[in-house]
Amino acid sequence: MAVVAELIRNESDGTFSFGNHTLASKSKLEDFKFGGDLLKVKTYNEITKLEKNGLFLYESVPGTSVNNFKEFDNGVEFTVEGDKDAQITVGLKDETEYQVSIGGKNTGTMKTGLGGKLSMSIELAGAGEVSVKVTQA
Repeated sequence: MAVVAELIRNESDGTFSFGNHTLASKSKLEDFKFGGDLLKVKTYNEITKLEKNGLFLYESVPGTSVNNFKEFDNGVEFTVEGDKDAQITVGLKDETEYQVSIGGKNTGTMKTGLGGKLSMSIELAGAGEVSVKVTQA
């Protein structure tokens, strides 16, 4: 997996990729069209943030590169890469329980709060790409 040099791009499988955790300074791309939605990405080595139609969808601290991001009715799925372990937050449905799988391993059930945000810590240092799947329980 490689960083997304163009900051965000469509993939042939109907997903999209975004983020570049190797950048030393902030970069952003706005009004990227994907499936009838407008996406905005801000990324560099300290943070990666994605918004869809002006609403929060993804954030990582420090920055990450995300490939094959897929949003579906009951969750999200993607692969992520970074130089350091990261705290990743995704925007989902309010006050809903989700089953979380990281690196193909079930890590348990988590519940979103009133804002619909679900946060997880992911060990990325030296791990290459790590798969993440969050589905409604």
